[in-house]
Amino acid sequence: MQLGVNVPNFGPGTDPGVLREWARVVEGLGFDLLMVSDHVAVTADVAERYPEPFYDPFTTLSWLAGISGGRLRLGTTVLVLPYRHPLLVARMASSLHRLSGGRFVLGVGVGWARQEFEALGVPFTARGRLTDEYLGALREAWEGSQAPQVWVGGHSEAALRRAAEFGDAWHPLRLSMGRMRDVVTLRQLPGFAPRIALRLTDEPVADPERPAGVGDLAQMMGDLRELRELGAETVVLDPYRGDPEETRRPEAAWRALDSVATGWKAER
Repeated sequence: MQLGVNVPNFGPGTDPGVLREWARVVEGLGFDLLMVSDHVAVTADVAERYPEPFYDPFTTLSWLAGISGGRLRLGTTVLVLPYRHPLLVARMASSLHRLSGGRFVLGVGVGWARQEFEALGVPFTARGRLTDEYLGALREAWEGSQAPQVWVGGHSEAALRRAAEFGDAWHPLRLSMGRMRDVVTLRQLPGFAPRIALRLTDEPVADPERPAGVGDLAQMMGDLRELRELGAETVVLDPYRGDPEETRRPEAAWRALDSVATGWKAER
């Protein structure tokens, strides 16, 4: 099982130098995958948690592909698929995949920011239908050509159906172990690549509904072991807790990643 990191590509503390250092840390600690998020119009509902500057995921990952080593995979967690014409997404994703030597993973979702949908002129209530249509269009555009893996986010019934029909993996975000266990054991899925929290605590977290990745280091290692047993090919660690000021202090996240990387190496 591979491990990845969701790197903040937004916020007051993020600039090219910080993004470069994130890539250096992620790669240097032996992680396999670096992923970034997606917003196009940083409307008020988005800005509360993901404020400017917000670096476009395709541009950012293309730049990181050029300045990082050739081993690190790159991806989106998640691209809001209804925001862009599917043929544009197909072109950008396949170009990045080829130019990076086959290292790109396209994680997609339906989106949640109603004001951003309005700003882009995309009907919010049609986002599920559009995502289905666009995933089908991507597959048609890539037919017979080298294409990136597609991870489908979400945990609703529609999202699970979408992952099974169009995806290479189900990519749930910040769920509890119990919820993921129930889905994986009861549903036929093409693959499993969850994104979990990276929130290490000094003491164990007793809440039975705690999100995976929240707790002390022993709980984190236990979560990773169980995810591996459930068949996860990749697990993405998400250090961001929702406060944009965190982006000014990435060192705390880097220390947590160091602890997890060291612990996981011992597991293997």
